[in-house]
Amino acid sequence: MVLVLGLFLLLPILMALWVSLLHWDGQSNPFSGQAKFAGLDNYRALLTEDGLDRTLFATSLRNNAYYVLLTVPLQTGLALVLALIVNQRLLRARGALRTAFFFPSVTSSIAVSTVFLFLFQGSGAVNSLLSWIGVKGPNWFADPRGVLSLLLGALGIVDPDRPSGALADHSFLGLSWFQWLSGPSVAMCTIIVLAVWTTSGTFMLIFLAALQDIPRELEESAALEGVNRYQMLRHITLPALRPVLFLVLTLGLISTWQVFDQVYVMGQGAPGNTTLTPAFLSYSAAFDDADFGQGAAIAFIMLALILCLTALQRWAFRDRDARPGRNR
Repeated sequence: MVLVLGLFLLLPILMALWVSLLHWDGQSNPFSGQAKFAGLDNYRALLTEDGLDRTLFATSLRNNAYYVLLTVPLQTGLALVLALIVNQRLLRARGALRTAFFFPSVTSSIAVSTVFLFLFQGSGAVNSLLSWIGVKGPNWFADPRGVLSLLLGALGIVDPDRPSGALADHSFLGLSWFQWLSGPSVAMCTIIVLAVWTTSGTFMLIFLAALQDIPRELEESAALEGVNRYQMLRHITLPALRPVLFLVLTLGLISTWQVFDQVYVMGQGAPGNTTLTPAFLSYSAAFDDADFGQGAAIAFIMLALILCLTALQRWAFRDRDARPGRNR
């Protein structure tokens, strides 16, 4: 097992780390000395040097950050609600409901993304349904406007077309504060809806397995004490699900920072780079621009970011009841 992991996991990671320190176009052997050694130039171009590379990387980080902030809570909450529903012992057709809720998770993401392209096009089914209630739907995949900027503009707080003040005068990684705070684009929101719909079924099964492990005697004792459903959920169910909740949030966090296939099928960064993500930017830099060094550098920056966020999440879910003490 150690040899297999070393050959197919550790060795490729070390090879990719070496490539991230090169200017390599993929046409030669990166270990033969034919590729130019760049040191940390690829990382500096992405993080510190003004230019298109840093702007695109910052844009992809902004897009992916909103994707994570919306997708992870929504898919976790929906999965928990679905698990609570199908865990009801008196519910009829529980097996059919579990299959229906889980079905999107086993469907090909490419096929589902293609279907969503038809559903959310300008004359698609979604806009047709909205027209029945008097709402004119946008051209979802061609609308680069941020939903938060549209909301603030509708409230008269800022002018989305001509932002001014501190939001326009200050910047970070080449993007103004207004660009960072404008929110996910309308196009990105459709990808978020797709992600929540396709992943909540998988996490539902994880929650369901944990719910079925809660001792039934504990719930019956609480019911005899007059505990209502809300109190049961808050004081018994959720504490029992805490380790599983950490697992689901961690898996969701990792997968959302690595989103690629939906972006590749549904937008490839368009419109206006508002659906661009670091994973797709890494692929594009390597295979479209023949800059494998920068593509690998983006991947390792994302690896460091995911590890830091996972550690922070682990710290947030640590057991605060434990108190250090001396053995007697």
